Amino acid sequence: MDWTEVSVMTTSEAVEAVSNILMEHGASGVSIEDAKDFAKLKPGRYGDHGEIIDPDDLTHITQGAIVSAYYPNNQHIDQQAARIGDEVRGLSKFNLNPGPAEITITPVANKDWQTAWEKYYHPVSISRFITIVPSWEDYQPKSDQEKIVRLDPGMAFGTGTHPTTRLSLQALEIVMQGNETILDVGTGSGVLSIAAKLMGAGPIQAFDVDDIAVRSAEKNIQLNPAAKDIHVSANDLLKGIHQQVDIVVANILAEIIIPLVPQAYENLKPGGYFLTSGIIKDKYEVVKKQLVAGGFQIIETLRMKDWYGIIAQKPKDGD
Repeated sequence: MDWTEVSVMTTSEAVEAVSNILMEHGASGVSIEDAKDFAKLKPGRYGDHGEIIDPDDLTHITQGAIVSAYYPNNQHIDQQAARIGDEVRGLSKFNLNPGPAEITITPVANKDWQTAWEKYYHPVSISRFITIVPSWEDYQPKSDQEKIVRLDPGMAFGTGTHPTTRLSLQALEIVMQGNETILDVGTGSGVLSIAAKLMGAGPIQAFDVDDIAVRSAEKNIQLNPAAKDIHVSANDLLKGIHQQVDIVVANILAEIIIPLVPQAYENLKPGGYFLTSGIIKDKYEVVKKQLVAGGFQIIETLRMKDWYGIIAQKPKDGD
């Protein structure tokens, strides 16, 4: 099967949102070339024949990011390019800078395109205990406390190292003590569910509105045997879900967090935690006010660059 590559020139901050747009149009996978990633590279086997090359010698972009998606030719994605461009430019309504939002369409011969971007991803420590490791890397923990989450970032939704993911993981580390029941809303690659399981969580249910994301999360879960009992399914936020859990975690855009607030409150035990991330600076106060209006107490706010995460708690009985 031959493929069509659709590449979007954007900004680092908009990478996850652009990836979601491309996946919603039926992409079979995404790859991300972010100028910021090259600053982290160490000499490695980046040559065409496995030879060791200094990262400074690699040709790469120096600013912004390029998100590329791959579509089977029978999807006629070229007919959707104008709409994709409009949706990317529309991210400005959510206070995300879409950058140039330039769309490039390129025919791709039938080849193993999934390995074309492997040179860009290497193990990254993203919280006190969690290290994200690409599935093809031979990596050993540096201490007994280090937990390894293995991901195949080419399946969907990047590498799991975006600031919003880091904030979510930090929030989990703050509130978790072990054996918590968890609902993961907008699971994407499944990284938060997998990490929570490695931290000692009990039963976890992960949801995403996109079937491709569900399949991506399921494949990543298989890469992490300790997380094999995580249940993943397609669902629109927490609609139709009625159960009492210890933690609801959601790394999604602020505009999507707001309708989730009452659903999260309903599904949390008294004293349970609602962990939210994906909140750009200009939307922080809006989300915070919505959480308080929905009955939550704000326990802690986390920040990284222009992104915020909030740890909110449902009042305990008697509070």
